[in-house]
Amino acid sequence: MGNEGVQSVEKALSLLDIFKPGAEALSLAALSQASGMHKTTVYRLMNSLERMNYVIRSDSGSYSLGPRVLYLGKLYEQSFHLSSVVEPALHALATSTKESASYYVIDHSQRLCLFRAEPSEGLRETRLPGTVFALDDTAIGQVLRFWGLGEAIFDTTPELPLFTSGARDLHTAAFAAPIFGSGDKFMAALTLSGPASRLDAARTSGDIATVMLRAASELSRKLGASVGLCERMYGGLAPGREASAA
Repeated sequence: MGNEGVQSVEKALSLLDIFKPGAEALSLAALSQASGMHKTTVYRLMNSLERMNYVIRSDSGSYSLGPRVLYLGKLYEQSFHLSSVVEPALHALATSTKESASYYVIDHSQRLCLFRAEPSEGLRETRLPGTVFALDDTAIGQVLRFWGLGEAIFDTTPELPLFTSGARDLHTAAFAAPIFGSGDKFMAALTLSGPASRLDAARTSGDIATVMLRAASELSRKLGASVGLCERMYGGLAPGREASAA
């Protein structure tokens, strides 16, 4: 089966994505401008969403999110387990690249390996979940420091994925990219690590960087990041394009 979707459903859901902190109530004109859709189209879609209690229209004509959104959010919150989303993504990434895939978070001013997946064969850099390192100058540390802590370690937002070789020890290298979740909030660093000799060669080809960015985009979407953020962060790396050095 294909993955074409239903355009009208996607348009309606994209209108819900426009509501954000500080923009909890929006007029028809504001929704039309933000979505790029004609007012008539927005009006019809919002009517459908209102009938299903996904939005509420006030006496002044402005729209806000309705109780159905809260219900689904609470239902998701109760059923959501981070490991059930992250670990399959890591195993798929490790299988496709034959490198070690990890999910690092900031914990007490250090970097904590929360989840890890190892390739089934070949020389690899092995590490157990729960391992802690300093927030160093590795690609992993740079992602956590720049996006997680807001440290000004780059003059401009760097191209993804970040890459370092020999930053922590001479024999290992790593690719890293930020992962975002609900509200486009930074959550973690997705990483691929392994022998420096092998990853140095992989960086030159650019193929592994493309695979990694696709995985980062898919994981961020599953964790609740917006389509727009994922397109901005991960959408520019074409197959064969070389990843920039961190």
